[in-house]
Amino acid sequence: MNEPPAGGGPAATRCGFVALIGAPNVGKSTLVNSLAGAKVSIVSRKVQTTRTTIRGIAIHGESQIIFVDTPGIFAPKRRLDRAMVRRAWVSAADADLVALVVDAAAGLDEETEAILPRLAAMGGAPLLILNKVDLVKRERLLTLADELNRKLAFSRIFMVSAKTGDGLADVKDYLAANLPPGPWLFPEDQLTDAPLWHLAAEITREKLFDRLHDELPYASTVETTDWKTLKDGAVRIEQTIYVERESQRKIVLGRGGRAIRDIGSAARRELSEILETKAHLFLFVKVRERWGDDRARYREMGLDFPDK
Repeated sequence: MNEPPAGGGPAATRCGFVALIGAPNVGKSTLVNSLAGAKVSIVSRKVQTTRTTIRGIAIHGESQIIFVDTPGIFAPKRRLDRAMVRRAWVSAADADLVALVVDAAAGLDEETEAILPRLAAMGGAPLLILNKVDLVKRERLLTLADELNRKLAFSRIFMVSAKTGDGLADVKDYLAANLPPGPWLFPEDQLTDAPLWHLAAEITREKLFDRLHDELPYASTVETTDWKTLKDGAVRIEQTIYVERESQRKIVLGRGGRAIRDIGSAARRELSEILETKAHLFLFVKVRERWGDDRARYREMGLDFPDK
């Protein structure tokens, strides 16, 4: 079905990678989920939630579009920050098409302004996606689009709302028509290239941030340590939440274990929906001091370990 026709003619199908880059909290993860038609990337109010590249796969006509959700680009201070920002730029350089996502409600802030010169240095004309347009008056949108386009010439500008779905069909139409010809890289029914154990850990991390938000420092992570399919078709999952200090462990557990129960219940419900079977989730909380400097943790997250 997805092989180019014989005889040297033009390919019947198209396939390629589209990297979405931008400052933290501009809505890239929500946008990827909406474009892919399924939840493949976690969403949180906490900044820099996305730590590595997450790929959502969508079929549009004869094209397979592989959306790459990248970590937010900001001024890195820690080793983990540097690894995340480096991953975002590497993903952009490797993609067939690059789209800068801007929070239309926030406008052209310092973080987005800082992205533009390096984006320009990559060559080519990226796309511009103004997100959250449902929160902004049209006159302001047009002014913002003009301001950004004067700083960097974009090949196409889209105004969308990842939350409501407005404008997303136009984005997919354009991408489907402009990806390179070639066979599809993934099966038609595959929604992401992330393994289930990774997605499960990300779901729990999302619930961790939802439940604790500002109480919990950014330096926490979740790893799936065991995954078994039971005789009745249910799945038994064990995960470990790592924090850097004992005081943080107590926050995650909560008074009388209430916080960890709430986190586990929320994650269990969503995992059962995604897996379409009952999920038995067991959470453990451990202290791992300075895990942000542990090379193995970076490998687990799919990030390169910065030497400095």
